[in-house]
Amino acid sequence: MAFHAGTRENVDRIRSLGADAGWYEMFESKYPHAGGPDHYAAYLLNTDSYEVELVAE
Repeated sequence: MAFHAGTRENVDRIRSLGADAGWYEMFESKYPHAGGPDHYAAYLLNTDSYEVELVAE
């Protein structure tokens, strides 16, 4: 599921807070362009196997 997270700074902030809340980063080595060079996003996975994509404007 993709969510618009606002600014790139918001994506960075939510990404950094995710680990404390049980979310783990997918594609960490490709952050923040795992979706392509024009796509700024964080891909997170939790312990229940839910995946989210946090997308910057």
